[in-house]
Amino acid sequence: MSAVRHVSGTRALGSTLSAAILLALAGTATAQDGTAQAGEARALDRVQVTGSRIKRTDVEAALPVTVIQKADIEAQGISSAEQLMQYLNIAGNGSDNLAANAGIAPPDLRGNNGVSGANLRGQGADATLVLLNGRRVATHGLRGQAVDLNSIPFAAIDRVEVLRDGASAVYGTDAIGGVINFITRTDYSGMQVNAFVDLPEAGGGNIYSTNILLGAGDLDADRWNVFATVGLKKNDILRGNSRDFSNTFQPDRGLSPDTRGTPFATLFNFAGGMTPTTLTAPGGGVVNGVNTLNLPGAAGCEAGGDMMGPYDFRLWATTATNVASRFGCAWDYPAAAVMQQPQESVQFLGRATFKISDNHQAYVEAMGSEVDVNRIFEPNQISSSGVATAAFNPTTWYPLNETTRATYDSIYNAMAAYFGAEQLNYGAPIAYRWRCMACGPREVQTNTKAYRVMFGLDGTVGNWDYTMGLSRAASESTSRLGTGYHYTAGLQQALGSGLLNPFLMPGQEQSPAAMAALEAASAAGVVLYGGRSIVTGFDAAASTSIGRLGGGDMQVAFGVDVRREEFEFNGDRRAAAERPAIFNAPFDDANALPSVSRNVKAVFTELYMPVLDSLEFTIAARYDEYDGFGGTANPKVAFKWQPFDALAFRGAYSTGFKAPEFSKLFSGITATPYTGLDLADPGRCPGGVVDDTRPECVQIRPDIITGGKPDLAPEESRQKSLGVVIAPVDWFNMSLDWWEIERIDTIRTGPDVDTLRNNYDLFIDNWIRNAAGDVIGLDRRFVNSGGTLMSGVEVDVNFRGQLAGGNWRLHLNGSYLDNYQDKLLEFLPYSDNRVGEYIRYFSLPLRWKHTLGFSWAKEDWSHSITQIYRHGYKDEVPTSVAAGHYIPSDWNPDVDRYITYNYSVSYTGIDKMKLTLGVKNLLDRDPPFTAHKNDWASGAAWEPRIADPRGRAYSLLVQYDFW
Repeated sequence: MSAVRHVSGTRALGSTLSAAILLALAGTATAQDGTAQAGEARALDRVQVTGSRIKRTDVEAALPVTVIQKADIEAQGISSAEQLMQYLNIAGNGSDNLAANAGIAPPDLRGNNGVSGANLRGQGADATLVLLNGRRVATHGLRGQAVDLNSIPFAAIDRVEVLRDGASAVYGTDAIGGVINFITRTDYSGMQVNAFVDLPEAGGGNIYSTNILLGAGDLDADRWNVFATVGLKKNDILRGNSRDFSNTFQPDRGLSPDTRGTPFATLFNFAGGMTPTTLTAPGGGVVNGVNTLNLPGAAGCEAGGDMMGPYDFRLWATTATNVASRFGCAWDYPAAAVMQQPQESVQFLGRATFKISDNHQAYVEAMGSEVDVNRIFEPNQISSSGVATAAFNPTTWYPLNETTRATYDSIYNAMAAYFGAEQLNYGAPIAYRWRCMACGPREVQTNTKAYRVMFGLDGTVGNWDYTMGLSRAASESTSRLGTGYHYTAGLQQALGSGLLNPFLMPGQEQSPAAMAALEAASAAGVVLYGGRSIVTGFDAAASTSIGRLGGGDMQVAFGVDVRREEFEFNGDRRAAAERPAIFNAPFDDANALPSVSRNVKAVFTELYMPVLDSLEFTIAARYDEYDGFGGTANPKVAFKWQPFDALAFRGAYSTGFKAPEFSKLFSGITATPYTGLDLADPGRCPGGVVDDTRPECVQIRPDIITGGKPDLAPEESRQKSLGVVIAPVDWFNMSLDWWEIERIDTIRTGPDVDTLRNNYDLFIDNWIRNAAGDVIGLDRRFVNSGGTLMSGVEVDVNFRGQLAGGNWRLHLNGSYLDNYQDKLLEFLPYSDNRVGEYIRYFSLPLRWKHTLGFSWAKEDWSHSITQIYRHGYKDEVPTSVAAGHYIPSDWNPDVDRYITYNYSVSYTGIDKMKLTLGVKNLLDRDPPFTAHKNDWASGAAWEPRIADPRGRAYSLLVQYDFW
């Protein structure tokens, strides 16, 4: 949108505080960004800042907005929106980047393949509104929950505005955590080309990008402007075992891989197998999970490969006497995942603007992107037990035949030498657990195409400013299986025949026949699932002055917002009659959705009231009506009080909401039999515990019902903030903002069986009965229940001056999290404060985060050095420590703080050229050690929600303007 020139009623910027606030508003902006210097009295363009519908000059202190300029993004060597979020202190530490979601995902995060999200104040990517030039883009096609930042045309970004406050009263749903608005150029004339490389010193994880920008026309002289930009970006893979710190074989510190699925297979006891269920070690005691490499006098687990080692049963045993697995070996499967997923993207943005008259202009804007991401994690585990029992039974265990005899006999002889031949069943197949390295790493390849087309018109009519826009945006994603997945029948045949040998040592290879069998069984290329998210919308707003108060013009804005949201999700796309099973492929047929849609209609208003020169209020309200659950109204009240030039106070109160996603409303219903033996009908048997002596307390085995629930209500929130901005002199200013967000009616999976049983009167409707009154099902579908309560303080401090003929600036931006509490059910009290504690999957609540930067610029040179600080936290407690029977010798419950430094230097002394050289992680700091359990999170001994695993890296940006 074009800037509206100074008109009667706006105030010139003439105080030290106002000039300083422009710097504070800019957040990380440097002194080269054209910001007004103190004492300059000049009429400013009236602009619309993220979070307000009214254009005015004096919004600087009223809203807690952080603005990051393109020059500062480039100086930090940031090449993507995902990287930018990792630098923002107000961003939550969630699994929102391609490193943190690279490995095993819980079921409710299935479908995050290739997605990077914006997560402000730890509220989640689905509760942070992402805008492009002030308007919505489509959520990612796989789940329809959050915008994929990889689809944003980052090379075209001019600045990023981050509203650190709730904004449902202005924008509607999803703005609970705040708003991040990516703002691109609005016009350009010329030709510019840039190229960027980011190369880690230790190798792997290289990043490359290039961009071309072309434009023509001058809005004032020609009354039109057209420009377009195309960017290419590539992230090379960074493998999980390519850094020394990525190593889970650190048992003395409380970390060891919890698997016995090893490249040299581990034997398990089963009836009908070579090793019986009662295999007894010399000296007594039944053992299970024996690896012959780890028997007394054998070569040792490490002989099986550089990622093998002993299975540390002490860490994973729940009792001190559980030593049955003491002869097992383990494999470092967390380090076999990737640290940086390989990614390639093409991004496009084009815009044509036409100046219809001095007061009106029209534009058309088109954005498009295609992103390919390859999610890679460890090879499949072939197991004789557990979830694979149905697929891998005695007919697939390692047989004795002419192909296998030599290997079979070597395993038998090693077992007989220690356990005695009398305990073994020679000739019976060997049950085992094996990591099929020959199968290759598992890959899920996701292609996402996104676009948005926007037609807009804005300008002035009399004393009214207006803007309107019609847009359509879509995101379509398809995930396909890559290597590592095989049709179950073909894999069974290769195993049961003995072609595949699970007992190979390093340097030995599978036979050509075995590899041919695997190739024939490969499921590479099969579509795993796909989805599409579409949003079509029209919005219009108008604002004007409606009189004067003691502090100036009172202004009001009105608007409408109408949109249609559509979503579809496909599970297995193969015909139902042609779906041979694929081993361990994570299909999601239960949540397949045909095309579903809803209409949203909203009206909003905003009133700005400068009651006095020193006191102003802003009141906003919005009413949204959704097909399906009706309407929701959300107000916001904000104030700014400036008792004198050097001091201003600001604050706000608002409510917010987040509409239920389609996947939670309409995903498929699944009925799974309850497998426990302890459940009775609490309607007949108080307490619901089985008691065979009482007829009313007989055991029941109802179905557990999970899936979507069409009558879900929106989540709700209440937000408060209070801040102060201080600028006593022209070379110093600071802002301090306290905030609190309480979310209620959060949408979660329904209460577990114990909660339903222990609170039967509250959940009586969740017990599904037949006509005879017998319990046949327990409803655990999604439900509105529970909530979170978070609060914190954000600080921004700026010093500036002159040194050695140049301008310097010292900038501190920090975020202090004071409180994080949650509750699973509405009637329960909040938990204790969990700040500084390890939390799986979601945002890790760090107490303190900051960036501290110093910059100096003189003539053609500018330098900057930045410290990035992330506070430590309490680690996840290993099983043995939690049980209290074993404490590792070097166990430390505290994860260390993480501090890195970045340096950059820019030079503009060559005509039409700009060069920026940067060094990330200047001191080559490794991520701090963490012992979190890797079955439930990415990262082998490090935390990808906080740290960058690439180490010291060198970046170079070359930009050239042809004309």
